[in-house]
Amino acid sequence: MKLTRRHTLKLAAAALAAPALSRSASAQAAWPTHTIRAMVPFAAGSSLDIVGRLVMDPLSIQLGQSIVIENRGGAGGSIGTAMVAKAQPDGYTLLIQASAHSSAPAAYPNITYDPAADFKAVIPFGTIPNVTVVAPASGIKSLKELVDKAKAGRMTYASAGVGSATHWAAERIRMSGGFQGTHIPFRGGPEALTEVMTGRVDFTSMGMSAALPLIRDGKLVALAVSSTKRSSALPDVPTTVEAGLPNSDYVYWMGLFVPAKTPPAIIEKLRAETDKALKSKNVVEKFAAQGIEPMALSPAEFDALVKKEIASNIELVKAAGLKFN
Repeated sequence: MKLTRRHTLKLAAAALAAPALSRSASAQAAWPTHTIRAMVPFAAGSSLDIVGRLVMDPLSIQLGQSIVIENRGGAGGSIGTAMVAKAQPDGYTLLIQASAHSSAPAAYPNITYDPAADFKAVIPFGTIPNVTVVAPASGIKSLKELVDKAKAGRMTYASAGVGSATHWAAERIRMSGGFQGTHIPFRGGPEALTEVMTGRVDFTSMGMSAALPLIRDGKLVALAVSSTKRSSALPDVPTTVEAGLPNSDYVYWMGLFVPAKTPPAIIEKLRAETDKALKSKNVVEKFAAQGIEPMALSPAEFDALVKKEIASNIELVKAAGLKFN
């Protein structure tokens, strides 16, 4: 067969492309070959940070590479998340996120990324209730007392940032309780908890992992948990619904994400290894002690959950008439 110049160019291009494709496939198969960065878009010491570190420790050992946690808080987690959205989709930049991921579009309409389109879900870590807490000096012993006091005078409530899970949980309590209040956002959970402990802010609805040590030390009083059932970590504390506030429960999840164009082979290896880490004896025991419940979802199911929550959170904001700057 006589080769034309066009055929020759096509063959040459194919010959050049083959090594490139081979190198790409080889790189994916070898992943990881160097240090991985895991972004936690909230402050060190927050519930998400605590849980993320628990999971990344065994995962690092399994993968044979260091995983460096980077905390970049602010704007309800959207600052750190935006950084990961722009990162190379090569498996070396991970995002440890929580329910704030699906509430960001409702709270921050001008964010520079799309939580659904710009990320791929890898695996959920689990669900954990937020716990509504006050300072012992407040004298408040129950959620009903908190609501009664709020109705008698303006109440302040802290969060880890506008649109964070802590903000959403507190707003649901406020709306169900039918009282007005002043929301005071901070850059992270630890700062919000400190302000409540000192009495400078009346209450917060914080993730269990961050609040539990302070509750056990008597520095905070737990009034209710946001889950649909009582937490094994605080069995004597009622749920917000049991405490008399219908439609106030809030499911707070945590999980792992990567930039959307990350190769499927890397996502699958990361999912499998993270699942193994989540099932390790140390992680299972520490999760149980903090009241973290397993959450079995495939990457596709996890992606679908995020999309569903984005839509429902936008509708919630509209229905409640919430205004965000």
